[in-house]
Amino acid sequence: MDVKVKGKKVLVTAASKGLGKACAKIYAEEGAQVYIASRNKEQLDQATQEIIKETGNTQVSSVVCDLTKSNDIKEMVDEIGTIDILINNAGGPSAGTFHDFNDNDWQHAFELLLMNIIRTTRAVIPKMKEQQFGRIVNITSSSMKQAIDGLVLSNTFRPAIVGLSKSLSQEFAADNILINSVGPGTMETDRIRDIFNQQNSKESVETRLKRAGEQVPLGRIGQPDEFAKVILFLGSPANTYITGQTLIVDGGAMKTL
Repeated sequence: MDVKVKGKKVLVTAASKGLGKACAKIYAEEGAQVYIASRNKEQLDQATQEIIKETGNTQVSSVVCDLTKSNDIKEMVDEIGTIDILINNAGGPSAGTFHDFNDNDWQHAFELLLMNIIRTTRAVIPKMKEQQFGRIVNITSSSMKQAIDGLVLSNTFRPAIVGLSKSLSQEFAADNILINSVGPGTMETDRIRDIFNQQNSKESVETRLKRAGEQVPLGRIGQPDEFAKVILFLGSPANTYITGQTLIVDGGAMKTL
């Protein structure tokens, strides 16, 4: 299936590794002009070269951006220019329960998870409206549908992204700007390994990953490229009628409707 992204300008944030990098790579494979953003220049440069090498697409560029800073986001979008497809992503907040965090921790999570999306979306919407085309996919977490023990920051702000996405999808549908939210379940990324490392357990990370996969109906945890395939379609011209939706990619693990 041709998803018609060849030549389209795509921005993927927090894309130096993990799910963001997998999403950037799949757009590059389809011939898009891809920009990846992260605050770590060294990791960003390495990811850019790896994507170019693996896809053969030389139209992959990087932009250093701290997603918690409004000026960085504005400068990033100004540097890129018109963006056809925006994939909003951010590193997850620290694991922990309610009494583990102070006001600064809460404020940082708010800036990272919610204000990041608000600011980046606000920056790209005018040009999308002008050209009467845009696709925005907000990568969140399965915690937007079902709270995860020990992730109170994520449980608080991820559902807010769903409300924002639904509101914006209604507001900009007439401009052919389609906006959706996608949450990963347990995926084999550095993020899940970091979470497991922060937990007190006598089991190795590999053992817990295997055990986590056994809880999934498909019998394994997901791979980043499997998640990226969903993002590719929703954030492409091939998607012409799906907007305002919330999708979980988790191998059937969640029991909620």
